[in-house]
Amino acid sequence: MDILHKVGVRSASAEAVYEALTTLEGLSGWWTTDTTGDPGLGGTVTFRFTKGVVDMEVREVDPGKRVLWVVTGGPDEWLDTTVTWELREEGDYTIVLFSHAGWREPVEFMHHCSTKWATYLMSLKSLLETGDGAPHPRDVEVDNWD
Repeated sequence: MDILHKVGVRSASAEAVYEALTTLEGLSGWWTTDTTGDPGLGGTVTFRFTKGVVDMEVREVDPGKRVLWVVTGGPDEWLDTTVTWELREEGDYTIVLFSHAGWREPVEFMHHCSTKWATYLMSLKSLLETGDGAPHPRDVEVDNWD
């Protein structure tokens, strides 16, 4: 089972989107302000939230095109799942195809995470288009799990 989303980032190059996905400054600008670790190939990035911590190992990077993480720490439902970012330029947009793949079953938490990923993708879009994202703890609260 997979979570899939698509968003277009206007007037930002694929390289700019890639940088927002592969630097601590970029990641903390749209996902969570408490981001630490090594975002380079083979490194692990730790993302801290009010209700938990997620560790992602960086398994693939292709500048301006693709980033792939494997979840090595965090909620049980996330362990060993993959988060993939496919990037391509199309006119005035960089298209971001996002997947959080490998869920074992469509539990209610998956529904929550799908909605949260959508809000964070909009935060990424906002960061790149306006210079101001909405990372945790300034993110959109979607339900009682936030």
